[in-house]
Amino acid sequence: MRQKRMEENKKRMEELNLTKLALAVRNVSLKPSAQMKQGKSRSPRKPIIPDELRRSSRNSGKPSPVYKEVPAGIQEKPRRYYKTHRDLSNRVYADHESRVDAIERADEIESKLENGFPSFVKPMLQSHVTGGYWLGLPRSFCRKHLYSPKSKSDKQITLIDKDGDKWYTTFLADKDGLSGGWRGFAIAHELVDGDALVFELVEPTKFKVHIVKVNGKN
Repeated sequence: MRQKRMEENKKRMEELNLTKLALAVRNVSLKPSAQMKQGKSRSPRKPIIPDELRRSSRNSGKPSPVYKEVPAGIQEKPRRYYKTHRDLSNRVYADHESRVDAIERADEIESKLENGFPSFVKPMLQSHVTGGYWLGLPRSFCRKHLYSPKSKSDKQITLIDKDGDKWYTTFLADKDGLSGGWRGFAIAHELVDGDALVFELVEPTKFKVHIVKVNGKN
């Protein structure tokens, strides 16, 4: 009975062309899945060129910017040349005997000072009369006569030569020495290595300076 019904249903489907219609529907349903498996081919994107970018109306009249990749590299910086005022090529150093002789003559001058003012002898070195022009003073003398250890302060010191000419210098308390103004005094009096100077403190901020030249001329 079952076999007979199946044959009758098949015969009816053939009469109505249902078999062909089912096959057609099946083929249509399979096409999208096949396309999905293959995947859609994408066209390559067109590269963006800077000149084609949208520009503001304010820059429409200006030339288009150029975008170029600058190769990495070390750019050499321009050299800086500094002028120097220190000509150290003509330095002349005093020999030991001449240096000692100048110091002894300076000591003799100091011993003959009659005013009783505080004084000291300072032999000249190259750093005092060339290059940096810095003159350090004896610390014990500075503490006793130029400042107290509890209250240090810079001040102006006046130097007076044998002709009565005055030279104004800056005394730096923290460094116990003369800075600004000393260079002018040294150059004006042609001080050289080996000279010996006697500093006589005639007033709280004023020195009378006696110069003893290393070559024998005072």
